[in-house]
Amino acid sequence: MHLPIEFERVQQPTERGGFDGSVAASLGVFLRWTGWLPLLALAVVVPLLAPLPESVRYLPLVASVVVFGLPHGALDYVALPRALSGRVDARGLTIVGVLYAILGGGYLVAWLIVPVPAAVVFIALTWFHWGQGELFVLRDAFGGGHLDDRIQQALTTVVRGGLPMAVPLVGFPERYLAVLETFVEPFGGSIGSAWLFEPSGQAIVAVGFGLVTVVTLWRGWRLAKANGRRQSDNGGWRLDAAETALLWVFFLLVEPVLAIGAYFCLWHSLRHIVRVGLLDERTVSALSAGEWLRPAGRLAVEALPTTLAAGGFLWALYVLTPASEGVASAIGVYLVGIAVLTLPHVVIVTWIDREQGFW
Repeated sequence: MHLPIEFERVQQPTERGGFDGSVAASLGVFLRWTGWLPLLALAVVVPLLAPLPESVRYLPLVASVVVFGLPHGALDYVALPRALSGRVDARGLTIVGVLYAILGGGYLVAWLIVPVPAAVVFIALTWFHWGQGELFVLRDAFGGGHLDDRIQQALTTVVRGGLPMAVPLVGFPERYLAVLETFVEPFGGSIGSAWLFEPSGQAIVAVGFGLVTVVTLWRGWRLAKANGRRQSDNGGWRLDAAETALLWVFFLLVEPVLAIGAYFCLWHSLRHIVRVGLLDERTVSALSAGEWLRPAGRLAVEALPTTLAAGGFLWALYVLTPASEGVASAIGVYLVGIAVLTLPHVVIVTWIDREQGFW
């Protein structure tokens, strides 16, 4: 497939799209079906099964160590320099290293001293980050002209980030609370009982977040309708609405650990890797010539050393943390390590957002 891409516009887009319509359409098809099909299949099949064994529920999170999850953040050291200057240079590498050392180190100390507030920050941080990660795909790959509006960008960030963070609480409050306990228990913390996980709390979250979702989609429809009078909208709002509905159903019906693990690997991380790949001129040139395997292999090689380094950090954290035995406890420590790596990652992605015309 021939993908005519203009690298300069991908690296520093000056208008919505960042690349021409054929590229947006190709990326849109790829990202839709690689994410939609497995999540839709899980939403249909899992509720029909008996309670899944723990080993199955946690499988996607275990796989995320090598399958897109950990590697997508491991590309930060090449992504930020390329967004800033178009190449990987000493200045960009230094910035990334300093951000990870200071922000990641400081956040790790917070987990050791005040684990419960650190866990709350992790939920809020992930909520924002998983929301912001959708903006590039919705606007630049799906052609969503309604996301040229800053208020709509903020609302969409709230809704898209809240789908994996808030909706599982509505469907599975006990499991949600149990996972939070695995975050803080190794560090001497306890969530205890909270009204948020009781029926009244579930109802407030369901109604409140549901209203925010409806208002956001309604406002996006109005903007898309106005844009449609001036230019083709390419169905961007319709895809946005369809994905929002799919994710609502998915996170409401599928057990939280399995749902979030699958979403992390096959949706959020994969979409981010595609975005990072388009920052590399060699990848853009290869895609322009219809080559997919070579740029994918290059990204895998680039992610390998920092993925191994991050894996070493996570292993050391697990060994040094007095966690209980069992898969759930191990995954809890793994997610704390991911939290520590997420804070600098979010800062770097937000910086790239600004370079590419968001916010």
